[in-house]
Parts: sequence; C-alpha cells; structure tokens
Amino acid sequence: MGRHATSRTRRRILLPLLAVALAAVLGAATWVAVAVARSEPGCETARVVVAASPDIAPAVTQAAGALDLACVAFDVQPRESLLTAGELSGSAPKPQAWIPSSTLFLRRATDVPLSGPSIASSPVVLAVAEPVARELGWPRISPTWPEVLGHAGIAAGMPDPVRDPVGVSALLALREATKDASDPAAAYVAALRKFSAITSGATVFPASENAVLRHNSGLSEGETALVAVYSPAAVALDYPFVEIAGADQRQAKAVAELKRALLYGAATGPSSELRASGGQALRLAETDQRIQAHGQRSAEIPAADEVDKALSQWAGVNASARVQVLIDVSGSMSAPVPGTGKSRLRITLEAAENALHLFKSTSQVRFLAFATKMDGERDYREILPMAPVTRQLAAVDRLRAVRAVPDGQTGLYDSVLDVHRLAHREFERGKLNLVIVMTDGRDTDPGGISRENLVAELGKLRDRERPVPLIAIGIGPDADENELRQLVAPAGGQAFLSRDPAKIGEVFYGALGRIAGVG
Repeated sequence: MGRHATSRTRRRILLPLLAVALAAVLGAATWVAVAVARSEPGCETARVVVAASPDIAPAVTQAAGALDLACVAFDVQPRESLLTAGELSGSAPKPQAWIPSSTLFLRRATDVPLSGPSIASSPVVLAVAEPVARELGWPRISPTWPEVLGHAGIAAGMPDPVRDPVGVSALLALREATKDASDPAAAYVAALRKFSAITSGATVFPASENAVLRHNSGLSEGETALVAVYSPAAVALDYPFVEIAGADQRQAKAVAELKRALLYGAATGPSSELRASGGQALRLAETDQRIQAHGQRSAEIPAADEVDKALSQWAGVNASARVQVLIDVSGSMSAPVPGTGKSRLRITLEAAENALHLFKSTSQVRFLAFATKMDGERDYREILPMAPVTRQLAAVDRLRAVRAVPDGQTGLYDSVLDVHRLAHREFERGKLNLVIVMTDGRDTDPGGISRENLVAELGKLRDRERPVPLIAIGIGPDADENELRQLVAPAGGQAFLSRDPAKIGEVFYGALGRIAGVG
C-alpha cells in the first residue's frame, strides 16, 4: 500500500470490522438467544436472561453451558451495549444480568449498579494498517501512539466517543500523550484534529484488541491486516458483570453461579481472544505476531466529569468553523523581518495560507485586508469571499497578490468592530464561529473609534448562546501583546504572538484549544 493508501485499499482494511459491527446490530435487533438447560423430573425451568456485549457473548454462552445447572435455562443474548443501556432505562422487559463492554455504559442506564466486577478485559489500541506499521519500523520496533500520529500519509479515524467507549479511551490516552509538550493544549488539539469523526477509509484508528484479533483472523485475499499499538494511558474495555433488580430467588442463585464462574476465568480462554480483568497475558489459540500477547497495563476507569470534559473538548475541536480573517496591510507591514528576507506582510500572508490547511475541509473562511480608507471611508476590503476551505486553497494566488498600502495607517479598531458585527449577523449554529485578526502593531487611525469604545461595543455583542471568539495574532517584533489582550478580552478570545511564521500551527492550535476548553 506504500505511504499513501488508496481509498479502495482503505475500504478493504475496514470491511471485516464493519461486518462485525453489522453482526452486532443484527444480533441486537433479533434478540438471538441461546438456551442452556438440564431437565429434572418435577421442576419448572427458570429462565435467566443475560444481555452481553456481542464480543463476549459466545464466551458467556460457553460458560453458562458448562455450569449444567438443573432446571435453569440461560438465554445469553448478544446485545449492543448502548442500545441495552437505553432499554434498561425504559419499560422494556429487563434481563437478570448485563455484561456491557465497558463500565462507562453503566452510567448511561438507570436502576442499574454504577459498577460491577470485571470478568474480562481488552486493551484499547491504535489499529494500524500493517504497511503503515512496517514504515514505522514494525516488527523490529514497537511504535508508540505519538510516533504513529506523527507519520506522514496516515488517514486517522475516530469512532464516535459519545457512543463508543473506545473513542473515549482514545481521547484520554491522547491527552496523556501530549501532556509534556511545551504547550499541552496546543499539542492535544493538534493530535485530535488528525482524526476524522468516522473510521471509514482510515489506515489508523482506535479499536479494542479483541476487534483487531477478529479482523486479522477473518482476512480474505486482498485485505490488509492490522497491527495493535498500545498505550498504558488508554482505558481498556472491562466487561463488568451487573445483576439487574427484579430476579426471583432461583434466577438470582443461577446468576450468582454464572458470575462466579466468569470471575474465575471462564470467559477468557484461548478461543475468546479476551484478557483477564487485570490485563494479564493473552491466551491465544493461534499466535498473531501483530498483537503483543504479554501483560498490558491500562488506565483506570475515569470519573464521570473527566469523560464529560473529554467529550466536550472533542466536540469543540472537531467542529467545522466559519471564520473571518482580517489581515493588516498598513504601511508598516512592508517593513522587512530581520533574518527572513521577507516583509511582515509576506510572513503574515504565508501564515494565513498555512492556516487554511489547519481547518476542517467543511469549514468556511473569508479573507479581508485592513489599513485605513481601503473602500471609501471603510478601513477594510474583502480579498476572498466566504467560501469552503477547498475553494480558498484553489484561489490562494489572490491572497498572495495582496500588497501593503504605502501610506496606510492601521485602522485596527474600526475593522475589528465591523467584522465582528458581520460574524454575529452570519452566525451559524453547529460551527465554531471565529474572527481572526493578524497584525504587526496597534491601532494608528486618528479618526477611528477609541479603544475604550471598541471594548464597550464588543462587550455588548457578546452572547453566550451565539459565541464569536476573537483571536488576535501579533506578527513581528513590534506586535503589542498587551494591546491585543485588551482587544480580545470582551469577545472571549485569546491573543498570541507569532514572531516566526513556521510557528503559526502551534499558535492556531493553542488558540483553538483554549476556546474548546482544552487549555
């Protein structure tokens, strides 16, 4: 597959996993049940329903059959955990026991315990297409999550963290992996934005180790195997066993017997492709060198507020944006930047062009230039109208052609206020609405609005239900950080200095991370 996988190859990578997911949905829809009973003369069979995550249901069925309890029929039903959580909160008939894939699902149901003993585990890993893993040195070395995500040419996907604990685990592991960066918030946002909100076509994506094993064991000709890359900061699937209120005495006794057997390892044999609850060495019927079978450490189940925080950050960072970009073209922007051979404006325009690559493809951007009296009495004019990022990338020649106004003053305040009002009028729900201003200094327009009046007017525009943060980026040695901080404060934004245009990505991610609640 090489460095850049084709869409056809990427689809082949995912097909077996998608088939597994489809089987889980079909199983949930039809309530496929397995009844295990031993008849005794004169007794009435007690039916015990066990709703189990589809990936562990076969092992639970086998364990229930091995008990051979008289006058007991176990119905082990493969049930998708999110669906079961919803049903347990409603009026549908309830099982006597539930084994979801993760404790996180217990928090989404009512009238069920918030925790239960783990009967098995499966680490959450980065599933990496084998050709990509080989480019990273596998199997000679075991790559890390940061090494995988830093590799050029990957297509990273993320299962919906709102619905899938694998996604939640990945978010937390990524945060841990970036905590030692010089700017952890910026590094975390940069890592999150590598991931698309879907896994279709991905060559790298979070998955359970069990799902990777099932994928590899079911490969057909032309399909690509997956290599598991581990992180001790990821939270494993822990398969808690919980008893549901309402069981009669005989059902409760049978449930207790099944739980005892599962806690003693009945669900973690070689055929289950699951680990014991502590992440001990994996017992496999056949060796798969793409899996690290030795013991694996995993992070503890996070508190509910940590999960909520991670989900909120993912939603904020992953949102498409609607952005107004104001670029300073006043006379001072023609000054050279020592050591670069470029003017301040050239550095700024390159930074603006680079920033286009940092937005989601579904984002929309408008570019405007400002100085003084650029359009009649107005201090700014439009360079490129509001359009999707892909269209703007095709029109960057118009951006590169912008020149400084030799005698132009810096009409910063009037331009910011007008464009901020425009952003509020064009506010689009479900998107990250932003105004970004890139300037080398402070306002020098003698006939413009005062800073005090600007701050007051921006404060009046602020609306918590329709937020439009203002990001100010000071470029060059004369940028006044204090001036920019006062400018953005009433709009709930951030001010940053970018002396080096190569650092624009770091500046952008840092700003976006703080707006999304990461920093």
